[in-house]
Amino acid sequence: MNWAEMAVVGRIARAHGIRGQVIVSVETDFPESRFRPGAELFIDRAGSPEAIVLTTVRFQRERPVIGIAGVGTMNEAEALAGHELRVPIDRLAPLPDGTFYRHTLIGCRVETREGRPVGVVREVEGTPASSRLVVAAPGGDVLVPLASAICITIDPAAGRIVIDPPGGLLELNEKSG
Repeated sequence: MNWAEMAVVGRIARAHGIRGQVIVSVETDFPESRFRPGAELFIDRAGSPEAIVLTTVRFQRERPVIGIAGVGTMNEAEALAGHELRVPIDRLAPLPDGTFYRHTLIGCRVETREGRPVGVVREVEGTPASSRLVVAAPGGDVLVPLASAICITIDPAAGRIVIDPPGGLLELNEKSG
């Protein structure tokens, strides 16, 4: 399995309790189906993807608290803090028309409604509820809120995002970069 070709579904925030459980910061719109007992996820330890199996799952303040097979102590759980949790792309559920996975936006060209090139998406930051595009532009990174009022056309298949930025958004980013 190639780590770079997997989709991020969460990040281990920290250990929880003394029995080896961890709290996960969710990066998927489907936490209940992704985080369930018996689910197989992957972490990168020592430079290669390693499968982990969830043994227990409960939600606390909308974040999963998970138990992982083979992780039974707080020290073992603490060692996992900061690790991304990923799944192979072929295990992602198909989405309805007009929706997309965040990883499909990386590499998309961004341009204004008038056709002015802004740059290329290099990262999507934030939570599923509040995300922004990090666009690599000639003058430095430009941060664009991933909101329907601003991102008026999102076409990952064509590798193109059209934005209608509010006045000053692009200039603000250029000055802060």
